[in-house]
Amino acid sequence: MDFIEGNEVWISPYRLRSRGFLNSISTRREFHGVLIKVGEGYGCIHPWPELGDPTVEKCLEDLRGRRFWPIVRRAIRCAEFDHAARSREESLFEEMEVPRSHATVTGMEEKEVSAAVEAGFDFIKLKAGEDFGKVTGFLEKMVAEHPKLKWRIDFNESLEKSQADEFLGGLSGGVKLALDFVEDICPFSETAWAELWKKHRVMLAVDHESGPHRKAAQVTVVKPAVDEPFLLSEGAAMNSQRVVMTSYMDHPLGQAFAAWEAARTELLFPGLVGVCGLQTHHLFEKDEFTEQLGAWKPDFKIPNGTGLGFDDALAALPWMKL
Repeated sequence: MDFIEGNEVWISPYRLRSRGFLNSISTRREFHGVLIKVGEGYGCIHPWPELGDPTVEKCLEDLRGRRFWPIVRRAIRCAEFDHAARSREESLFEEMEVPRSHATVTGMEEKEVSAAVEAGFDFIKLKAGEDFGKVTGFLEKMVAEHPKLKWRIDFNESLEKSQADEFLGGLSGGVKLALDFVEDICPFSETAWAELWKKHRVMLAVDHESGPHRKAAQVTVVKPAVDEPFLLSEGAAMNSQRVVMTSYMDHPLGQAFAAWEAARTELLFPGLVGVCGLQTHHLFEKDEFTEQLGAWKPDFKIPNGTGLGFDDALAALPWMKL
């Protein structure tokens, strides 16, 4: 961590308010995080304690000391890349092509799916809960109404293995054909996931327990906010898996970092990165940062400015020395 040792660290706490509940494991509507500034570069720390992250307070304590937590180390890494580009007065996105994104919908609402279709999305990621029967019914209806859509279902490990087996076994042939993958259908196990794949032939994506040796998954989900993309992408390539890069449902600065890492990974591993999950700013109430990311659509809008962008908005924030 030579970069941070040679620079002062400044912080600017923020609060995001979601338009609705974001997943099956959280009932919060307000989310607290902190932007950091190291040298001329910026990063984002947006913990999800529900997923095992430390609290904001613990992250700041770690930032002052050991810098042990991955979410803290990745924010510093983001600031380092951002600093390098801003020092040259260049955008990090120069000569980069950001992959297209799926639409993330957090509830089984037909109007959300229709809005996504109207916005041009052809992949939908549905945040699901333990009521898998309701998910099955919703999918049957949506596949009939929108036969060209591909679906990604994220259970956030809310099912047991037996329930996952029952869910997959209860899907019609038409729904199975429309599924791109099912993410974190139950807690990861090489044996259990291999059995589910062999029996049902529905692709399974690992997120929460993603790692370079997760061979039973067909897709690896990479979140640059907490994951090292090169390490996971190299492992995925060796295991003949696809890679899907996603935001951490965090601040737009963190969303831009995920988009840049997705573009960079595609350059390093051509053809490995598919349709990603980089468009999540619509899940929150608008502010000066979300406005710069533009309308909700499959193509990522690169924010203006140097580094990861947002120059004026970042400069206008109140900053405190850590």
